[in-house]
Amino acid sequence: MRVLERLDELYAIGDRIGYSPEEDEAHRIARGWMEDAGLQVSVDDAGNLIGRHRSGGEVWTGSHLDTVPNGGRYDGALGVVAGIEAVAAAGRGVVVVFRDEERGCRGSRAFTEQPGAYLELHIEQGPRLADAGVPLGIVTGIAGVARGDLATEGRVGHAGTVPMQGRSDALVAAAELILRIRDTAAAIEGAVATVGRVTVEPGFANVIPSRVILGVDARAPDADRFARLIEELGLEPGYRLEPVGMSARVCSVLRAELGRRDLPVVELPSGAGHDAGILAARGIHAGMLFVRSLNGGVSHSPDELSSDEDIGLAVEVLAGALSAL
Repeated sequence: MRVLERLDELYAIGDRIGYSPEEDEAHRIARGWMEDAGLQVSVDDAGNLIGRHRSGGEVWTGSHLDTVPNGGRYDGALGVVAGIEAVAAAGRGVVVVFRDEERGCRGSRAFTEQPGAYLELHIEQGPRLADAGVPLGIVTGIAGVARGDLATEGRVGHAGTVPMQGRSDALVAAAELILRIRDTAAAIEGAVATVGRVTVEPGFANVIPSRVILGVDARAPDADRFARLIEELGLEPGYRLEPVGMSARVCSVLRAELGRRDLPVVELPSGAGHDAGILAARGIHAGMLFVRSLNGGVSHSPDELSSDEDIGLAVEVLAGALSAL
């Protein structure tokens, strides 16, 4: 299948960090594929690659070609390669390759076009579709993300001379706080919270910690649960991106395309951010179609995997949805 061969070609480039020579090379290759498909190619001021079918159409599809270090084969790239195939099959539409999605959706944030609709195909990056035994899923919305620090305070002391019963150890308090963070998120359906950074002061093995700073990432799928999560964590986010729903119009078309093929309709939120969310927040009719991930849904890893059959089916549904839109 040509989609799989092209994914292999992109993967062979290696890490494609946003705006790096490697991402440049991926864009050069994708431009050639667009031209081979008869698309009229341009590049906007942010470096986003745009391929328009000569028959016109204001329904867009695409994704990104940048990766995280040591990333996988499908994240982002599948949506680009499949998008080129789908627009060629539909005979109308536009393919866009956004720059530097992994470091904050820089390309889509700088994007100034106004598509009539945007549909992004992406691997799920989780195990829910595989657990349900279905190949494709319709994304209902993209979770809000809040990041900030929580701190615990203690009292510095010598590790060998202060008795255990007299200590005020900030790291012990931080351990208890981490468990509370976990439990708080678990009590809110669909919410997640992660402590991904721990800074211990003064940071010596023979000194009782006097202060610990926890870097927290908290997410929830809708505005009410997102606000509740932030409040109950006591988090003052330095970074906050509100949840956004996908277009009812686009979701309806996807349901019809799945039904036409006698496929089960499974709807689920995305816990990860995507370019589609940036466009949806701007008022564009945006939607996403997830492809089942295997290997436990691992992503941002060389172990990332989806089946050839699921990918072929996803391209077919994407092309049908673009034609219907």
